[in-house]
Amino acid sequence: MEYVTAVPHPPSEAAAPARSGRRSLAAALLCGALGAAVTLLATRQRWAEGTATVAGGDFPLTARGSDVTGVPAALAIVGLAALVAVFAVRRAGRLAVSGLLALSGAGIAAAALVGASDSSALDEKAARAGGDTSAAVDALTHTAWPYVAAAGGLLILLAGLLALRYGWLWPAMSGRYERGTPRPRRTARPVDPERPEEIWKALDRGEDPTGA
Repeated sequence: MEYVTAVPHPPSEAAAPARSGRRSLAAALLCGALGAAVTLLATRQRWAEGTATVAGGDFPLTARGSDVTGVPAALAIVGLAALVAVFAVRRAGRLAVSGLLALSGAGIAAAALVGASDSSALDEKAARAGGDTSAAVDALTHTAWPYVAAAGGLLILLAGLLALRYGWLWPAMSGRYERGTPRPRRTARPVDPERPEEIWKALDRGEDPTGA
């Protein structure tokens, strides 16, 4: 008498890339969207503050991130556009867009770190407040918001690196939305041989009314 033992089969090796693709896709979308939101929020906050000496006394001055540099906000928008465009292209195009996404994040981090110690925006405000082009800001202090913007840039950079590494596993836009997809041709209705007018119409269209 023969016995049949049920031995569990090991998971298919083909399922591992699919799982990696889904996880990396979710991580990239989260990092990219969160990084752009954090960067845009940080550029609207105060990055530096100080005082300018004018005729009436000390005049308080503040500079937001957008006053210091417009690079992080602009690159955050570029990064969002690249994150969406990743799914609209394939092969070499996807590789190029993924590289743009990574470079956007690196540029945000670099610009934010440079702006963390920048005082030119407040100096310009001090010059306008005092009417003296050589005026400078006193008691200059910086906030932590530039580093928050840099952290947002690092998240976008991580999304770009994930796209470069796992982007070939991610889905692309459906082929029916791509330009040049042929439409299915409509099949001709069979001709009724008992109706002469249909036979003549078929002959005018260059069709064989006999169906041979």
